[in-house]
Parts: sequence; C-alpha cells; structure tokens
Amino acid sequence: MANRSRRSRLRRQARLGAAVLCPVVLGAVLSGCAGRTDAITSSPSAAASLAPTPPKQPPPRLTRTQVMTAVGRLDGLVGNAMRQTGVPGVAVGVVYRDKVVYERGFGVRELGKSDKVDPETVFQLASLSKPLSSTVVAGTVGRKVVGWDDPVVGHDPGFALKTPYVTENVTVADLFSHRSGLPDHAGDLLEDLGYQRDYILQRLRLEPLAAFRASYAYTNYGFTAAGVAVADAAKSNWPQLAANTLFRPLGMDHSSYRRVDYDKAADKASAHVEVDGRWKPSSTENADSQAPAGGASSTVDDLTKWMRLQLDNGAFGGKQLVDPAALDQTRIPHIVAMAPLAPAGTPGFYGLGWDVGYDQDGELRLSHSGGFELGAATEVTLLPGERLGIVVLTNGQPVGVPEAVAAAFFDIARNGRQTVDWLPFYAKVVKAAVYTGISPTNYAKPPAHATPAKADDVYTGTYANAYYGPVTVTSDKRGNLSMTLGPRKMSFPLRHYTGDTFSYQTQGENAVGLSGVTFHPRSGNAMSVTIEHLDANGLGTFTR
Repeated sequence: MANRSRRSRLRRQARLGAAVLCPVVLGAVLSGCAGRTDAITSSPSAAASLAPTPPKQPPPRLTRTQVMTAVGRLDGLVGNAMRQTGVPGVAVGVVYRDKVVYERGFGVRELGKSDKVDPETVFQLASLSKPLSSTVVAGTVGRKVVGWDDPVVGHDPGFALKTPYVTENVTVADLFSHRSGLPDHAGDLLEDLGYQRDYILQRLRLEPLAAFRASYAYTNYGFTAAGVAVADAAKSNWPQLAANTLFRPLGMDHSSYRRVDYDKAADKASAHVEVDGRWKPSSTENADSQAPAGGASSTVDDLTKWMRLQLDNGAFGGKQLVDPAALDQTRIPHIVAMAPLAPAGTPGFYGLGWDVGYDQDGELRLSHSGGFELGAATEVTLLPGERLGIVVLTNGQPVGVPEAVAAAFFDIARNGRQTVDWLPFYAKVVKAAVYTGISPTNYAKPPAHATPAKADDVYTGTYANAYYGPVTVTSDKRGNLSMTLGPRKMSFPLRHYTGDTFSYQTQGENAVGLSGVTFHPRSGNAMSVTIEHLDANGLGTFTR
C-alpha cells in the first residue's frame, strides 16, 4: 500500500489477501473478486442481507459421467500446471454427492527434500480460512450464542471504529462481508511491523471510513474483529471455538487456527517463492493475529470433510452439525464486490466469508482463494446445486495454479473440454493483481543532479504516530541514516534519493520493494516525516 491513488487490485488473494482471486468456472467474468467499488446495497439501518435465503437452485445439469470425466483429467491438469509454473507441491480433493471421488498429492513438500505431498499434508490456507470461519460462526449462530446481525460491540465492548454510529451498529455480518466502511486491508501493515492482534484491532478506530454498508473493501482485521467477538460471546477463543464447533465434530484432526500446530506438523508443505525464475523455500509470517481471516492450516483430507458438510447443508454422516438457516446466510449476496465488466454482465458479490456468484441459469457458485505472497496459494469452489466441489492447495506463492485447476475442472465437466486455456489466463490475472506499489518514482535510480541532503541532525530524532507508534531516525559514525519501527524495533537503512527524500527496503507480506521517506524541515529541523508505504490511508506521517 502506498497512498490513496493506488490502483485497485485483486491483491495477492489472501491475507493480503488480495483480496480474493476467484475462479471463473462458467465464463470469463471474475465474479466476486475483490476490487474497490461503490455500490449502493442498503441504508445503514437496513437488514444485514440482500435476500433472506439463497434462491431456489435449478435442477442438477451435470451427470455423474460428466463429473467423473473431469475427475479423470485432473492428474494431467495438475501435472501440466506444475511443469509450466514450477510450483513444488499441489494437493487436490473433489467431493460429489457426499463422496470423496478424488484425493491426491503431487510434487514435494519442500524443494531439496524428497518428502512427497499427499492428501494428509498440512498446508497454510491463507484466506481460504474465511469460509471455514463463516462455517464456525454459522454453527455458533445455530446454537443461539450469537446472531449474524448482532452488533459487534455488544460482545466486545472495547471494539470501536472512527464513527460512533458505525461503532454502535456494525454487525458480525457487516464485518464478515467487508462492508463496514473500513479501507482495503486495514491493519495489515501493522502486522508487517510486528504488532499483535489487540494493538491492531484497537487502531482500527483511527482508520477513515467509507460509506457504511454501501461500499466494499476487503479487510482481514475487520473480519478478525467479528471472529474475536463471536468467540468472546461463546466464552472461548477463536482457535478453540473452531476446534469445538467444526474440526472435532468432523474429525478434521490436522486442522487448526494456531501457527504452532502447522509448525510442528511432521507432514507439512513448506512455503516457496519464485526469485528470478527459480523457486526456493521461504517462510510466511505468523498469521495468528488475524486467525479467523487467514490463520488456518489444513489438509485436503480434512477439507473434503468440510466440503461434504457444506454441500449437505450442514449435515455430516447423517447428523445435522450446523443449522442450515444460519449456513444459508453465508451463501447469499451481502454486498456488491465488483461491478459488471460489461453492460450485460453480472456483478460479483460477497457473502459471509464466500465469494458468491450465479450463472445465467441462476446456479449458485461459492468460491474463495487464499494466498500468501511469501509462499502459499489455495482455492475452493462449490456448486451446491450439483453437490460438487473442489479444493486445490499449493505451497508456492500465487501464480494462478489453484484457480486454473479449479476452473479447468468445472469447464471440462460442463463442456467436455477447456473452452479457455485457464493457466495462462490466471497467470496474467494474478500478475496484474499483485500489489507492486504505485509510486512513479524509481528509488533505485536517484536523479543525476540530486539535491544534497541536509546535515544528519536535521533528520535524526523520534517522531510520534498514533497509528504506527514512534519511528526513531538515527545516524551511525559513517553518516548513514536508518529508521526503527514497531515493537520488534525493526531497523530500515535509509538511502538518500534527493533533497529531503530517502528510500528504504520494505519488508513483510506486503513488501513493495523500495519506497520513499520524505522529511519536512522547518526552522532548521525536520518537524515531521512521511513514510510513503505506510501512508495508504493518510496515516503515514509521523510528527517530531
């Protein structure tokens, strides 16, 4: 994030989650994908949903033969995607009519090691955590512990946003559908600096707000605030609530919202990033602070159980585990997430933890992608009317593989072939979606006739900021400036660009390479400093 004029992006899918990159299964429209849009959906006092229940589904159109033909093509689809992209490991599961009809791992858990991916390999899910979380809340709603339309502040009295009216009225459903008015990915940069959940949630009250319930912006920490409030209402914490409500009843023994459980798993997929055309092992940040939004880890074997529950309207093994009416609320449009791409096109909707789309015949499609730019990409798509779903997990940064595999699978099931070459299509979509920073300045190449910097003591000192905390600028014996930020005292060397502007190398999940640091001198000293990368919502100026 750099400043307000940054382009909208489908953003790295996941915690960052760009927002979400959605599979196109029945056409070339990215239904439900993230992107900033203003779409009037309801007045602030309106009910939380656009429709009371999902529309009645058309009769199933796919035969078992069609589905199994597509299943038979999955080995080739995945193998081809791995050869073309180099993604080290992939796991895929397909559920059809309450049966797991495909479950397989491909490739290796970590490059340089021989351990193979299998259906029980634990992957980080990134934003695929969100539909899992909405299932957990649906289960809690069904037990009458909370309601989707409960104000969050009623369960978490310390919660607040910038506007008192919104603070008093924003509901669990508002935050689970990204329509609270919080700006895109509010709070994520605080996580990059090492701040923990409570600090970040407290700082949401400083974020500028767009129109309440009339604007969509993908916010991991808004989503997390609602999850924390639900857990508080249940007299629990989020990981425990998820385990008690979903994981244990379904026998999802390798699923967790705690990073430590992923780290200690013997059979786990390591993160990987692509550098100069070569893949190498990486390490993602600990997502415990935003666990409901992006902190889950699981296996294909576990996730197919959850998909069976979803596709059987909350039932599993003949037992109703989640109230179907509470689950239905997750599957209806709660906000327009993307305007139509053509005059006769359909908009993209977001439900509660789901991208919600419909084809020309009204068939419901639920989907969600997840991605960590530091090394994970995932995808799930369900067709409830067909009782058919696919999940694709990978251990590489987002390059379009899970979305392409899912889209190709449904395309083949419907049409007998790929009507679009999905892998290059999604490769372009993901490349365009990755946030690269919008500054036109190339800080790697200072001007040939740069204006000299002032003396170091003009810039050194401590500058305060209510959102990010203080930044301290120091100079070493060689005259090199650096700044220190965050609770871990992260140090960033400053390189002179021109005049009172310097550059630094950004770090973390939301890193954008070099970004600018501009001091504002007055009467011999810099009285403030603006850090460009942190100024996405006008909060990046620090005052001496």
